Amino acid sequence: MTITYSYGKNLYVNTTNRCDMHCDFCLRQSGDGVGEADSLWLEREPTREEIWEDLQKRDLNAFSELVFCGYGEPTYRLHDILWVCDRVREISSIPIRMDTNGHGNLIWGEDVAPLFRGRFDTVSISLNAQDRETYDRRCEPDYENGYEAMLSFAKEIQTYVPHVVLSVVDCIPAEEIEACRKVCEDIGAEYRVRVFGS
Repeated sequence: MTITYSYGKNLYVNTTNRCDMHCDFCLRQSGDGVGEADSLWLEREPTREEIWEDLQKRDLNAFSELVFCGYGEPTYRLHDILWVCDRVREISSIPIRMDTNGHGNLIWGEDVAPLFRGRFDTVSISLNAQDRETYDRRCEPDYENGYEAMLSFAKEIQTYVPHVVLSVVDCIPAEEIEACRKVCEDIGAEYRVRVFGS
């Protein structure tokens, strides 16, 4: 079972395969692994203690960033991840990032954004559409108000995390990439166009 894996200069943490989205460009549909991980499909979700134990086997100083991402939506494991972040902060100054779809408040039924303060240096949120209609068609969220909730989270999280990024994949039409740039500017976050497959 792959809990941590390196990709580029970063160390990634795979905590869950659960996701409330069904994106038509998701890497999960085209392969089993990323980077050094042959497979990111979990036979079961690792406990927070197992995640911490796996991280302790790594030289965190050898990586540029610690990223909670994997083959699922990490906020399903938010409270366990926060516990792990607190342990990491006790031994390392490595920057910590979460890659998320921005649905944490929907998943937990409460405002979880304040819990990110002091734990994360960066939060990267998948935007991937310039409006709700396109988002619903392209990403098929389980929640009816997924697009609005994602934008609201992106605005709020900037209060608690110093670096917030909204991203799109470069496989969407060029005109939509530019339309998403305007959405990002209105939110006040950094904009990133990700290479599809990375």
